[in-house]
Amino acid sequence: MIQQIAMSDSKSSELPLWVQDREIVLANDEGVEWREGQRPDYTYTNQFLHKESQYQHPEGSLEAIAQNLVRTFEMEASHKSNPQQWLSIVSDRFRMSSNGGAQYTAQEVAKEGTYNLFLGESEQYSSKSETFESSFEMFHKAFPDGFLWELTEVLSGPPNVTFKWRHWGTFSGSFKDYAPTGETIEIVGVSIARVTEDLKIESLEHYFDNSTFLQKLTAGGCPFHS
Repeated sequence: MIQQIAMSDSKSSELPLWVQDREIVLANDEGVEWREGQRPDYTYTNQFLHKESQYQHPEGSLEAIAQNLVRTFEMEASHKSNPQQWLSIVSDRFRMSSNGGAQYTAQEVAKEGTYNLFLGESEQYSSKSETFESSFEMFHKAFPDGFLWELTEVLSGPPNVTFKWRHWGTFSGSFKDYAPTGETIEIVGVSIARVTEDLKIESLEHYFDNSTFLQKLTAGGCPFHS
């Protein structure tokens, strides 16, 4: 189905809601249980996303559809407290893993948060010491202009959509006790999204080097205080 849509001249309004632009998904939020009590506002960070993105995928292309789907999932995992309301996934079958590790359910993602599940335990970060809320606040503080994401290339089509991506942001706020460097920190990776006929995600596998990311956040010299 996704390939047929990508090859057609269909308008974006004919696509399933969860693979349309994130702002359209947000506008259709009747009855949604938002963590903050209201829908998130991406107006500020969208300025940087539009300015700094390196790829402009044609509307309705396979690249644009896959990118919208993952952005919708990221938004829902971050801001919708009830995974049964996540439009982007098949909630009862969904599994997510990183670098071949443990597979997490939607409920676990909603409880722990993606940062904790992706980063785990290391010298620079301890997911056991952080909650969903504290981890989200920690990285929001480090990247006040947003930790942005875009798809760079689709390697294979459905049902196992394999794609490359980049995650980046300007380290202009502090990370724990470490002073900001003003550096643009970027992670690149590859993911596999297994999707259904109606373009919902059943599983997500991410492959990326999380150690380099944390090293760059703690490489700005001495912390503010010991």
